[in-house]
Amino acid sequence: MMSTDLPVAVSDPYTDPDFATAPLVTIDTQRDVLDGGPLEIQGTSGALQAMRLLAQAFRAAGRPIVHIVRLYEPDGSNVDPCRRHAVQSGMRVLTPGTPGSQLAAELLPEPGLALDRELLLAGGARRLAPREVAIYKPRWGAFYSTPLEDHLREKHVTTLVFCGCNFPNCPRTSIYEASERDFRVVLARDAISGLYELAEHELANIGVRLMSAAELTGALAAATRETASAGSGDLPGPGI
Repeated sequence: MMSTDLPVAVSDPYTDPDFATAPLVTIDTQRDVLDGGPLEIQGTSGALQAMRLLAQAFRAAGRPIVHIVRLYEPDGSNVDPCRRHAVQSGMRVLTPGTPGSQLAAELLPEPGLALDRELLLAGGARRLAPREVAIYKPRWGAFYSTPLEDHLREKHVTTLVFCGCNFPNCPRTSIYEASERDFRVVLARDAISGLYELAEHELANIGVRLMSAAELTGALAAATRETASAGSGDLPGPGI
């Protein structure tokens, strides 16, 4: 039986997270995958509160947020082969323009914001707030045929924080794609559905830092204070 203890996180100059500029990346947390939806993914609704807290903390810290989404055309033309026949046969999930294709309400920066189907399917980024966008991906990985890497490189970030829906598929693929591109990676272990023990060990072994949402918000706040202090020039206080 595998030990429930993860490998001890040892400081490493090549994998240690830098929370001073790190963005939050949410994966496929759309209404159709929530409890009662036609593509219900067990555990996603239960992780929403932790995702919401992370999104609020990243907004408050002025950090970027990227929401990665799936959209399935009714004719199946852009659907993964494993689901294409079902969609062509009439299964309606994540259909562009429908309520179920929209981001979970808990993740929106403002109530009622909707995805722009034409812009997203054309490969653009839908601006939701000054530092917050949504990007469509046509397959499992967030970097596959998307503008995500260019969007991140423009912001000169080195660390990505992931949360979202159904670890075994899209989050796992996206994390490995990020690691291949030499990003430092953090996974919010209580803000994702489908995570399991063996995966946690495998992620730790490739340098991914696993943290709770509470630990992440604390690290983010500490990094924000340090950045503010450095920006002030560390001027001495009044003498005693």
